[in-house]
Amino acid sequence: MSLPRVILEMGAGTDLHGQDYTKAAVRAVNDALHHSSLTFLRNLDVDPESMQVKVTIGVQQPAAVDTAAVRAAFPHGQITVSAVLGGLDVPDDERDDVAVIASAAIEVYVDLS
Repeated sequence: MSLPRVILEMGAGTDLHGQDYTKAAVRAVNDALHHSSLTFLRNLDVDPESMQVKVTIGVQQPAAVDTAAVRAAFPHGQITVSAVLGGLDVPDDERDDVAVIASAAIEVYVDLS
């Protein structure tokens, strides 16, 4: 039986000067998390640890994302994190710098039976 998706939340995060894809990814996750309140879990007596949470991070260098660090940003659930090609690198040629923009999609699946 596949669980129904009950939440889809998106976020964006940046690292303006360090070219740190993990920092931008964690900031994107925090942006998404701070837009959500899962009060329905309490109302339906669902254990938050039973949530299956699928996190997709989009950045220009997916291999540079520490998925364990992204996973650690979550307070509850069974978390899986994948990094894919996406996001945006914005070069500043005058300063030999790059701003990194990451996008995050957080999907939450819960057994409502």
